[in-house]
Amino acid sequence: MQKFQSIFKVDKPIIGMIHLKALPGTPKFNNNINEIIDAALHEVEIYKSANIDALAIENMHDVPYLKNDVGHEISSIMSIIAHEVKKLSGLPCGIQVLSSANKAALAIAKNAGLDFIRAEGFVFGHVADEGYIDANAGELLRYRKTINADHIAVFTDIKKKHSSHAITADVDIVETAKAAEFFLSDGLIVTGISTGESANIDEIKSIKKTCKIPVIVGSGITLDNLTQYLPSSDALIVGSYFKKDGYWANELEQDKIARFMDKVNALRS
Repeated sequence: MQKFQSIFKVDKPIIGMIHLKALPGTPKFNNNINEIIDAALHEVEIYKSANIDALAIENMHDVPYLKNDVGHEISSIMSIIAHEVKKLSGLPCGIQVLSSANKAALAIAKNAGLDFIRAEGFVFGHVADEGYIDANAGELLRYRKTINADHIAVFTDIKKKHSSHAITADVDIVETAKAAEFFLSDGLIVTGISTGESANIDEIKSIKKTCKIPVIVGSGITLDNLTQYLPSSDALIVGSYFKKDGYWANELEQDKIARFMDKVNALRS
């Protein structure tokens, strides 16, 4: 909890998502690097004008995703963008590199001056769209130590969305959370079954009651359910709701974000 509090200076921070346009080498890349950078920085300005608390960067347009090793063409441009996002925003910033490229995310965060990463497959294994994702906590945290990046928080998905957990069906989400805490996760991310889907509020409350590390809700947050999820968690990651029509690939809507943050601030007070 101490690392979490050193990163976020407000109670129950709201983390807004920046979904980068398709990056070099991916099927949807349009061969315009400047457009990718400019679009990301434009979203920073929108978020800042709406008084967001923190930001997170993700290469969600890079479908279909590679597993674990995304290539230098991806990690290098994400480092550049991450550095510029952090510099322009002045906010706590994090990154996720799809899919499960957690070491790359740590290296980017280290070099770009970011504050946290979002890691897949930290404990136990699961079958995702990209195939089998193996547990990686030991390797990942040793790598963090090697590159002198212990100040960077590793927030970890448990029972991750867009995945089958049949092979760990006998291990419930609370036991999974306890295992991640034991393996030194800096925060637990709980989601619904897919992007934009709400997490199970009873599971969140059970995890919060059992574990001492922060619990972050990572999908399905809207203005309508904010009063339910904010009191039960330590932070919220919001992406889809801030976009036009609530669809993750659309443009941000500044007014929607501002109204959301007004309600958050009212609830905080």
